[in-house]
Amino acid sequence: MVRSPEAGVITFSGTVVDRQVMTVEHPDGHKSSFEPVTDTLPVGTEVQAGQIIAQLDQEVAHCQPAACLHWGVRQGPDDYVNPLLFLGLADPSVLLPIGDDFAA
Repeated sequence: MVRSPEAGVITFSGTVVDRQVMTVEHPDGHKSSFEPVTDTLPVGTEVQAGQIIAQLDQEVAHCQPAACLHWGVRQGPDDYVNPLLFLGLADPSVLLPIGDDFAA
């Protein structure tokens, strides 16, 4: 089962290339997308954090030997951010200055 990481509204549910994708838009403007999924809730459905929103599509086994879920988070139309930041599991990336010898 796939659960919504935060409250929001389902804004997309449809096929992209060869698998079903679902998007939840959250009140802060971030958009969470999940694939491959089945049995999705309809577009326009309001969801709560932790609510089941879809099922993992076990038939799409591109992560052999088992099925896997892809979770992407966008801020704005094209800016992807690390979803693990929203779970407190990753530190933000920090870019270090590069010296003349290209060493960090």
